[in-house]
Amino acid sequence: MLPLSRDAVHGPEIERNLTLVYSWIGESDRAIEELSSVAKCPAADLCELKFDPVWDELRGDPRFEKIVASLAPKP
Repeated sequence: MLPLSRDAVHGPEIERNLTLVYSWIGESDRAIEELSSVAKCPAADLCELKFDPVWDELRGDPRFEKIVASLAPKP
């Protein structure tokens, strides 16, 4: 696995997938930790966070909602 520090192109996608795995196995804290790291990367494509059902495990967690809100376009 290539971390964000070594691969700015594919690293965010790999870490995003790791976040999904953490959420699916019930490791919400680890998932949120990874997701907050990925969300800071400009190359990360996280536009599906708000509506995609794969993120349902984390929906409702205030930390997740804060990350989603931080990704919204600024007026």
